[in-house]
Amino acid sequence: MLFSFRQVQTYRLMENTRAEGDDLMEDYVECLMSLDTNTRPGENDNTILPVPAEEPTSIPVGITEQPPTKKIAPVGTEEPKEPTLGMEFESDEAAKAFYNDYARRLGFPFRVGRSRRSKGVEEVLIMKRFVCSKEGIYRKKPSGEGTRKRERISMREGCKAMMEVIRDSDRWVVSKLETAHNHHLGTSSRVGYLRARGFIDTCDKARIVASDAMTLLRQNAFGERGDAQGLVDYFKRMQAENPAFFYAIQVDSNSCVTNSFWADAKARSAYNYFGDAVTFDTTYKKNKYMMPFVTFSGVNHHLQPVIFGCALLIDETEYSFIWLFETWLAAMGGRPPVSLVTDQNRAMTAAIAKVFPNTRHRFCKWLILSRSKQKLAHVYSAHPTLRGELEKCVIESETVQAFEMAWASIIDKYDLRKNTWLQALFNIRHRWIPLYLKDTFFAELSPTQKLETTNDFYKKYFNTKTALKVFLTQFELAMASRYEDEAQADADTMCTKPVLKTASPIEKQAATIYTRVVFNKFQQEFVESLGYNVYKIKDGTVSKFSVARDEDSLETFIVTYNSTKKTATCTCRNFEFSGILCQHILGVFLMVDLHMLPEEYFLKRWTRHAKSCAILDEHSVELQSSSQESITSRYNDLCRDAIKCAEKGATSIEIYKAAKDVFQKAFTDIIAFEKNAGRGAQRDAININEEIAIDDAMNGQALQDPERKWNCLPEEIQDCNLQEHVI
Repeated sequence: MLFSFRQVQTYRLMENTRAEGDDLMEDYVECLMSLDTNTRPGENDNTILPVPAEEPTSIPVGITEQPPTKKIAPVGTEEPKEPTLGMEFESDEAAKAFYNDYARRLGFPFRVGRSRRSKGVEEVLIMKRFVCSKEGIYRKKPSGEGTRKRERISMREGCKAMMEVIRDSDRWVVSKLETAHNHHLGTSSRVGYLRARGFIDTCDKARIVASDAMTLLRQNAFGERGDAQGLVDYFKRMQAENPAFFYAIQVDSNSCVTNSFWADAKARSAYNYFGDAVTFDTTYKKNKYMMPFVTFSGVNHHLQPVIFGCALLIDETEYSFIWLFETWLAAMGGRPPVSLVTDQNRAMTAAIAKVFPNTRHRFCKWLILSRSKQKLAHVYSAHPTLRGELEKCVIESETVQAFEMAWASIIDKYDLRKNTWLQALFNIRHRWIPLYLKDTFFAELSPTQKLETTNDFYKKYFNTKTALKVFLTQFELAMASRYEDEAQADADTMCTKPVLKTASPIEKQAATIYTRVVFNKFQQEFVESLGYNVYKIKDGTVSKFSVARDEDSLETFIVTYNSTKKTATCTCRNFEFSGILCQHILGVFLMVDLHMLPEEYFLKRWTRHAKSCAILDEHSVELQSSSQESITSRYNDLCRDAIKCAEKGATSIEIYKAAKDVFQKAFTDIIAFEKNAGRGAQRDAININEEIAIDDAMNGQALQDPERKWNCLPEEIQDCNLQEHVI
């Protein structure tokens, strides 16, 4: 009899109706719970506490309990209660789930005692052994002279109870089994997880497991002592150097740091220009040595990565994500991004829906494809060409129809209709496949465009676990290097001319407006447009054209052209998605003999003048109401204006002197206005150490929770005891 770890819906490739966002997330949660996105590599070797089947088990202390995930019935009408030799499972996770239920009934915790992978280029998992936590004998390691270590209590008693499963084609079979224990059942314990002999209830277990996970993250961030003083010292130094430096600290009921956020002046300034498309990077989870460092990032007008803010995220609950997103939004002037790309995480998704209700949220396709290497390792091993075909289907398909046909072909070719992972990915395709999100701007000029992740950054500069101070120093140097790269790209764009491939005035026009790297992308689209056949299918002021390649008539695009306004739209929606014209519209423009592109087709964020504007704040109207609500908001808004003036004023000695004169005159005018306005009226005074909750900077939308928040400048901190001082 075959046992499945999760029951999935019958595979339906060409479905006529599309589920709404909540239904898609339910599909994802139900089908992909075998992969815990909050677990780091190496943690699977720890003792596994048997999980009661009907109760939630990971509710952190002090956070409102979330509704439990909907229970999914296993396949099969009668599930045996005892393991037997020869028993088959669909996957190693299904075997683990079965043994978890078995251990829960008998009353003993277990762990993965041993695993083995195949030899060769593709290392595939071929064996797993689940053992009682009392398996083995503890042997004290000799310590050197003068070295004093804390004595650890061991729960190892030499128990030989275990179940071993091996891979047999596409099934996992029980090859070895020992059910006898050498200790009393129902009384096992694990130091650090179980308070006393015997099982603890679900509530206590959840509290202890959450505490243990947070302790590990805190150690990765603040060292073995969990001392946050170094972080606060760093914040103080940065703010002393630049008053526009923004930071906030979240603490728990014990006044211990749980999360922290910061953004320097350059990050806040960059968001004004390039904050329309944002990626929230949590790839630190891939590296068990890396501290819980997350970033808000995007791309500038040279397609270079740019940081909009950083955080140390120790507590990964919905409330903490809400705190972080609200804090970041306040630092960015209250203007949410158009689109946001993240990893899959249920708590994060719920927080995004609350804080960014009008932002288009998408799961990162690169992280999903990377995770597929693990989930489909045995299938990739059996079919070496599958991985390339699957990635080509996701990345290179130009229409929804082409994607779904290619996906169906792959599923049928490799007989994967019963694969739960692929079924789940298809069910939530509207949340991660770019073709289904083309109506929203994501700043992706190429299907293969990929940002450097924080995990990539960590692997580039560090080999193992590192101290926070060293990490922050190295991060500052890396950011300085990026700013130099941007300056160099600016110089290359301004001082050199690109090589034109045609005599078209449209190409020449684009070469004088776009940055070098963006023009190269546009030029590629323009040259490709010459290879299309364009046919008019509807006459009139608003006409329609059919655009297709000779060899690929299945991928036909319809371009609607307005001859009066000289504008066009295409069914591929590439302009809406990337911000540069697609080859189909360019082909129509060439056919109607349009010599110059209308100004609205040059998105400013891609031009060589992306960071230049005649006014201080292009978004002053939408920010005016929020800026008037609190001293904090007004102070931050003025800081952003001052930063822009400083950036322009520092470009040369002459401009610097002129800027100093302007600043002096402006300051004199402000003082004079203050004296006149202050007569007979009580005035607010800006005090950077004034105690103002971050709620004041968030339009009163902060949550009610026992955890407290600080913004900007805590004056004193001793270990984890914080004094409340906020700007």
